Amino acid sequence: VAFSPDGKRVVSGSHESLVKIWHAETGGEVCNPRGHSRAVWAIGFSPDGTRAVSGSADNLVKIWDVETGAEILSLGGHDGEGLCLCTVDEDGALEEDDNGEPILHPGCPVTGHSGAVRQVEFSDDGTQVISSDEDTVLVWDVASGRLVRQLEGSEFALVEGLSDEHKRGRHILTARGDTLLI
Repeated sequence: VAFSPDGKRVVSGSHESLVKIWHAETGGEVCNPRGHSRAVWAIGFSPDGTRAVSGSADNLVKIWDVETGAEILSLGGHDGEGLCLCTVDEDGALEEDDNGEPILHPGCPVTGHSGAVRQVEFSDDGTQVISSDEDTVLVWDVASGRLVRQLEGSEFALVEGLSDEHKRGRHILTARGDTLLI
């Protein structure tokens, strides 16, 4: 669970793949965003409190409107299996082989988490979301939905808080066991 910056809303995630936004004062439900297919492990609010972010065992990070529950953005996520790229001709039709089957190009790079998302957090200005699974820390641009950075050699999980320096765009603090990476 997490409180909105103004303390008026609470967002929660559950093992039943649910995200819920509540009135902090009354305990009444504001909305029930739907879109994850597995347990929701990570929850947070944007700095202005208008958006919530969630991370799930479905390998996805989702951004929600806190008043309506509408999904604003879905970021990444794949299982690493069966990934292929299909090509199209100049008319937009799938290119096919002599048997009429689509031409597939296996092993193309895919962005996103390949494991359950365990931590999510907005940057202080709300323009980026930082997310992590057990092996990878990713930085996403909220406006475009593009992956802008992946921490190299990161067998680290994002810690609960980010350093103040990160909030000014300079550092991300990660840790696992007795190892710390800044």
